[in-house]
Amino acid sequence: MPVVEIAQRGGARTVRLNRPEKRNAINPEMIGLLDEAFSRPPPDDERVTVIEAAGSVFSAGLDLRERDGSAAGVKPFEEMLHAIETYPLPVVAAVQGAAIAGGNELALHCDLVVASRAAKFGMSPSQIGLAPSWFLCKKLQEVAGPVATRRILLLGDPLSAQEIYDLGIISHIAEPDQLAATVEKIVDRLVANAPLSLKAIKSVLVRQMTFRDDIPHADLDAELGRVRESEDAREGIAAVLERRKPKFKSR
Repeated sequence: MPVVEIAQRGGARTVRLNRPEKRNAINPEMIGLLDEAFSRPPPDDERVTVIEAAGSVFSAGLDLRERDGSAAGVKPFEEMLHAIETYPLPVVAAVQGAAIAGGNELALHCDLVVASRAAKFGMSPSQIGLAPSWFLCKKLQEVAGPVATRRILLLGDPLSAQEIYDLGIISHIAEPDQLAATVEKIVDRLVANAPLSLKAIKSVLVRQMTFRDDIPHADLDAELGRVRESEDAREGIAAVLERRKPKFKSR
């Protein structure tokens, strides 16, 4: 079965992550399919895309077993998220379970996030010897603000959907058995709205965010790269895969 499934119903398109046996961990194949799904111009009759996931977990993040920690390895993931963020029409994330690290970023790069109360959100890289890229940090700070971003990134502990909603990071929250109905209601509202208005609003919102990319950060990219390639990073990933606590040595 494909690791990303795409279906169209009326003006709504559904893009489903489909690796439930791997907690929808994002591997290179999935990145390529998601990038393709959001890099093409939408058809005239499309109004909204919903990103959802099979199983009980939205996404546990990048697949550590297939991880390439180099700058070249990180870039395709960032390009895929950029394609989602800049898609000409609204994108809604339906989060039924845990959205961690790359899964958290995937959800937050959507325009609206609808989460089950059973969901959790978090950025765990600091707990396994990694550090999010400039691109990922700036998105989190944009949606969460400086105080919440520090809490999320420096501590690394997941927050409940209610906590994330109260912080204003996601747009909607629903009881687990009402998630699908809540998403459908939002989708119906978007489909009924004027398509030219939706596209114009998205264009304005995307343009207003582009100034972030002009901030010099080559030195920070280099520092983050050293973290990704450090002994501590290798130890942290090994600890996760071996289900034990990491032993960091600051090198």
